[in-house]
Amino acid sequence: MANSNISIHEDNRLLQAKYDITAWFYDILDYPWERQYRKWRPRLLGDVNGHVLEAGVGSGRNLSYYGEQVKLLGIDICKEMIRRALKRASKARCLIDIRQEDATVMTTVPSGQFDWLIATFLCCVMPDHLQPLAVKQFVRVLKPGGKFRLLEMVYSNDKKLRRRQERIERFVEKVYGARFDRGTLEHISRSDALRVTNTYFIKKDVYLIIEGEKVA
Repeated sequence: MANSNISIHEDNRLLQAKYDITAWFYDILDYPWERQYRKWRPRLLGDVNGHVLEAGVGSGRNLSYYGEQVKLLGIDICKEMIRRALKRASKARCLIDIRQEDATVMTTVPSGQFDWLIATFLCCVMPDHLQPLAVKQFVRVLKPGGKFRLLEMVYSNDKKLRRRQERIERFVEKVYGARFDRGTLEHISRSDALRVTNTYFIKKDVYLIIEGEKVA
């Protein structure tokens, strides 16, 4: 259930306000992309097990892809997105707790309890200057040896595809708060407590997977 007494970083208030509006039509707007994303979700989540934190659970599109062996805590900054995620949670196979939380603060999330941290398109909507705060929280909540997997989007090096991204970048930022130029991989790589073990693109050179683990 949503927690009304959470701490939100002041610089995330604008993002929270944006999603309080976007949440009402998020699934409709996202449908063209979701036709693609749903093909990736089994690959992204099929090997995930144990205690899992999904940061930026959104409207809960990932929830039905977690296996029975998962005990999931999902967090999101937006109450309305949580309301939608709770509906999807009722049909999931795993145990699920969903809370309103800011990923840069995570006031109610316990330390050192999670085998996995999953985030899909969380960091591309998070301002770069806040990402080190989120990384510190990732470190705090993961067990030693705990794994993380992030899915983010970046600018393509292909000129034609880059032009297409540039045509929609204002829309993407206005509606979703997302940008193609976030430095997520660099922020993760700077952490002494996290080790990046693999990076690859799930489609073209736009949809980037970042995998790693907390140093034991």
